[in-house]
Order: sequence, then C-alpha cells, then structure tokens
Amino acid sequence: MMEIGGLFGLILLVLDVWAIISIVGSGASTGKKVLWVLLVLIFPLVGFIIWLIAGPRSPRV
Repeated sequence: MMEIGGLFGLILLVLDVWAIISIVGSGASTGKKVLWVLLVLIFPLVGFIIWLIAGPRSPRV
C-alpha cells in the first residue's frame, strides 16, 4: 500500500510543478500569480484541481 501512496505523491508533485510553471508564464497580474501559486503550494491537490478548472493559463505557442 505504501508504494501506491508514494506514486500518487510523486504524480501530484509533478502536476503541481507543471501548474506553477504555467501560472508563472501566464499573462495574469503579479498579484494573481502569487495567489495562485500560494493556493497550489498550500493545498496541493485541491489547489491543483481549482487551478485546472479556473486558473490562468500560459499563452499558447
């Protein structure tokens, strides 16, 4: 059972890093970026889900 929890934690870490990179690269104001990054850092799973639904996106290339 420990392996499943560790794997889930690793996946969540990768997704949170991806979300933070996307937030920093977005066109949102600095204040909004800081709030979104704090949300993702303080509440990793819930913050990621909220960001996925409503957060700022980095511009498409």
